[in-house]
Amino acid sequence: MSNFINEFKNFAIKGNAIDMAVGDIIGGALGKIVSSIVNDIIMPPIGWLIGGVNFTDLKINLPVEHIGDVELEPTTINYGNFIQTAFDFIIIAFCVFLIVKGINKLTKKKEEQATPPAPPAPPEPSKEEVLLTEIRDLLKEQKK
Repeated sequence: MSNFINEFKNFAIKGNAIDMAVGDIIGGALGKIVSSIVNDIIMPPIGWLIGGVNFTDLKINLPVEHIGDVELEPTTINYGNFIQTAFDFIIIAFCVFLIVKGINKLTKKKEEQATPPAPPAPPEPSKEEVLLTEIRDLLKEQKK
């Protein structure tokens, strides 16, 4: 049982679990910021441009049901909320894309800086050196 507890403790304290928790918290905050940008800054001018429409108010009313003398609440299909959520998703996905792209660029630069450049290849021997090497080898063969 203590092995299990130690294993869990190691997992919980590892950088990956902490990084994931921090990312989740920051992601939640980013989601709220993006939702506010979409709802409060982007969508009002778009609604104004198309005739003062508030997207969250767009809906289709389904026929009202009656049970005896009791009228039930009207059922609606809220497609405006769907449009609003789709805009939120597109903007959040674009922000995450930019963040990941920036992190990848920084990581690539860091890797390039971390790896030392390969040593230059030795220069080709000159014609004189090649000729002298051949003469040396011939002299060694004659001595044998």
